[in-house]
Amino acid sequence: MNEEFARSEAFFGRDAMQKLYNAKIALFGVGGVGGWCAEALARCGVGRVDLFDGDVVSVTNINRQAVALRSTIGRSKTEVMAARMRDINPTAEVRAFDVFVDESNIGGIDFSVYGVVLDAIDTVTSKVLIIERARAAGVPVISCMGAGNKLDISAFKAADISKTSVCPLARAVRTALRKRGIYGGVTAIYSAEQPKNVLVEDDSSRHIPASNVFAPAAAGLALAREAVLKIIDAGEKS
Repeated sequence: MNEEFARSEAFFGRDAMQKLYNAKIALFGVGGVGGWCAEALARCGVGRVDLFDGDVVSVTNINRQAVALRSTIGRSKTEVMAARMRDINPTAEVRAFDVFVDESNIGGIDFSVYGVVLDAIDTVTSKVLIIERARAAGVPVISCMGAGNKLDISAFKAADISKTSVCPLARAVRTALRKRGIYGGVTAIYSAEQPKNVLVEDDSSRHIPASNVFAPAAAGLALAREAVLKIIDAGEKS
């Protein structure tokens, strides 16, 4: 037994923990949602995680992102989180890919090597690409919908993408997927809480959602929970 995961083994069981130790997961997005998801995966003993995100830590991330500290401002989010995950679990293999995944580079990712693919980004076109590629490879994909402008942590739940409601990002993803002939079969983490109609203007005059630590953290933990349950339930590719 790994001493640091003794309490987890007592909860999940030895066989389940072995599946987690052997698991390989891809996580796209290491921001407000993805950072907390990555933290949970490390603390659950997941053996191999590939992180994909081309962003760097900004001072405006400090209010909600696990990667954001005064000491990490300006550094790659994937590199910061990979180091944190290795510090939590030194036996884990964590790889950092400092890249925004899109049509130009997604073809270089072999989705078939993963047991679960997790999407924690907020760009609809990239979300749809990730979902399509994971499904084509026969790999379960869990996609997180919007966490901005929300506060109720109890409202986040897992459901098929076709069953989601209220969330504007989920609506946009459903529409884009239907245009590609995908009507369901994708697990989504979403909140049916009515979002507050608050927008913040950043330095480039973009209007971005307001946010806090509670909703992104809850969504990220829910995303990690679903991944862990899928691995335990179905086993893991080697």
